[in-house]
Amino acid sequence: MHKNVYAARRAALVTTSYALAIFFAISMLMPFLWMISTSLKDINHVFTMPPQWIPHPPHWENYARIFEVMNFGRYWLNTTLVTIGRVGGQFIACTLAAYAFARLRFPGRNVLFFLLLSSMMIPFETLMVPTFVLMKNLHWINTYWALIVPQALGAFGGAFNVFLLRQFFLSIPKEFEDSAVIDGAGPFRIFWSIMLPLAKPALAALLIFSFRGAWDDFTYPLIVTNTDSMKVLSLGILGFKGMRAGMTQWNLMMGAATLAILPVVIVFILAQKYFIEGITVGGLKE
Repeated sequence: MHKNVYAARRAALVTTSYALAIFFAISMLMPFLWMISTSLKDINHVFTMPPQWIPHPPHWENYARIFEVMNFGRYWLNTTLVTIGRVGGQFIACTLAAYAFARLRFPGRNVLFFLLLSSMMIPFETLMVPTFVLMKNLHWINTYWALIVPQALGAFGGAFNVFLLRQFFLSIPKEFEDSAVIDGAGPFRIFWSIMLPLAKPALAALLIFSFRGAWDDFTYPLIVTNTDSMKVLSLGILGFKGMRAGMTQWNLMMGAATLAILPVVIVFILAQKYFIEGITVGGLKE
């Protein structure tokens, strides 16, 4: 009797959990479905009531028009270069810093790590004006230097990546390092040949976080660029607002957003296995 009641309650709980998960999944997917649907519509049918989820007929030419009415290819190139530069720089800077905080012993290590974590509590809005002034004094406005170098060195988000990698490095047994030291390996050789190969899950998480942050960045490029030739995708998409007689080209804007989001989705799909493992293991070690 009690077993049947317990089984019924468990089945009800599982069913409710799945129902809620499906509901929230659909709620999260609906904006993306609307974005794709709108990208295939004529501008005059974007806000028809009731909403037309399946365009009839689909206007695939909207995607070609994106490159005709805007310098979208240039925006894509700029975003690609900025993303490669930032991700590569963060990989080098964050992995080295995380390894130092996790394994090396030096005076003030814990104090420096505390200061690093404290920087995560500083809102970016308080740094906007000082950042612009610094870039202007360096004569980096409207250059790739301004778009790449600060974030490549770990500014504006690098602290979290260092924290994540440090936690993962701490979870690696020290016996691996002891064996390498006996064989004559130095700190850098241990870092390169042992720690990095074992840290693939955490590195996948670093890749996804830094890639998404660089690819989708909007506010920072808005501060340090003001010419069309240096715009990134996020700023270029904004150009469809009020393009024709003050009317936003929603179909073209949604088409551009669809193209812009594809690389992020592809990177996540390719690295999701390691990403989930890296997030899980990285949060276990104190």
